[in-house]
Amino acid sequence: VQEEKIFAGKVLRLHVCTVEGAEWLEEVAEDTTVEKLKERCLKHCVPGSLEDPKTMTHHKLIHATSEKVLTDTKTVLEENIQDRDVLLLIKKRAPPPIPKMADVSTEEKRKQEQKAPDKDAILKATANLPSRNVDRTVAHHNMRDFQTELRKILVSLIEVAQKLLALNPDAVELFKKANAMLDEDEEDRVDEIALRQLTEMGFPESRAVKALRLNHMSVTQAMEWLIEHADDPAVDAPLPGQTPSEAAAEAGASSAEAIAGPSSEVGGEEAKDELTEIFKKIRRKREFRPDPRAVIALMEMGFDEKEVVDALRVNNNQQNAACEWLLGDRKPSPEDLDKGIDTNSPLFQAILENPVVQLGLTNPKTLLAFEDMLENPLNSTQWMNDPETGPVMLQISRIFQTLNRT
Repeated sequence: VQEEKIFAGKVLRLHVCTVEGAEWLEEVAEDTTVEKLKERCLKHCVPGSLEDPKTMTHHKLIHATSEKVLTDTKTVLEENIQDRDVLLLIKKRAPPPIPKMADVSTEEKRKQEQKAPDKDAILKATANLPSRNVDRTVAHHNMRDFQTELRKILVSLIEVAQKLLALNPDAVELFKKANAMLDEDEEDRVDEIALRQLTEMGFPESRAVKALRLNHMSVTQAMEWLIEHADDPAVDAPLPGQTPSEAAAEAGASSAEAIAGPSSEVGGEEAKDELTEIFKKIRRKREFRPDPRAVIALMEMGFDEKEVVDALRVNNNQQNAACEWLLGDRKPSPEDLDKGIDTNSPLFQAILENPVVQLGLTNPKTLLAFEDMLENPLNSTQWMNDPETGPVMLQISRIFQTLNRT
């Protein structure tokens, strides 16, 4: 009896197969290396192939159950292979060929041809084009004039509303109510019809609410966002900013400070200053949110992100108008957005003399509506349909249209 037979380990019967369909049994000792086993398998299924030394390195054995690639230097025992296990012999994929310089140049040229033109290229290509659809342009220009003028009106009316509410002896109570309205508005104002459409599609309600808020209550864009982020682990994370409890705490703190303001220890002027700080806090809760799709589309045209956001802010998140602004004289400028209307103008005087507007300016909800429309013009429709703020906005629009025609 040979010595290696006496001290040999346990013999295992292994079932080996290839991707081409060949199958056979191999009997090996536990101390046989995977490399030796692979060599025997190659002799069995690819006769004569071992003359090429690369054949061994170009093949590998895989344990079928665990899908583990076996290491050549380890033994069958070390790889925890058991009797009657199934092994798969496969050939490694050849690495992709290194591209030729000519192919690289062609690919770079193709990418350059597909790149969006910059501002100078657009202006040069369209310099000699005649203007068309003059009527549509004029109508659009008039609409932009109204939107620009409306923003100035809102800036000035906010100042008037703040002064009126500050003079009210119940100013502190009014702004406790205003803060509560703002917090409730931020948390609860969601288009119920849009939300129902998304939940009926099978999306969770909380996730649908988040998608609608991120996409300006657009069902189509919210649905696309939900599909794109379905596997995102952070899809259910709250939106950036304060939690409801934090917002309530800040509102309570502001109210508490305001309540302390009109005490006997603080004069009327200091109380007004403190109320002004509350106005600033309310406004800081409103921030312009550019349409992300419009931002991407305009940046792909070669514009810088900052100037794209400015264009969308000036043009109420309207992509086409923002593009015209970027390609034109860029009037009005972002700085002009904070300028109010001439308080001595016939338009502003007519607005202030309207009894519906006068009554609305004493309502803190009107101030909140003006602040919201100032930073997020897309929300104007919701305030126009509100029973308290809608009549005020209707009167402002009618007065503007009447004076604009005369």
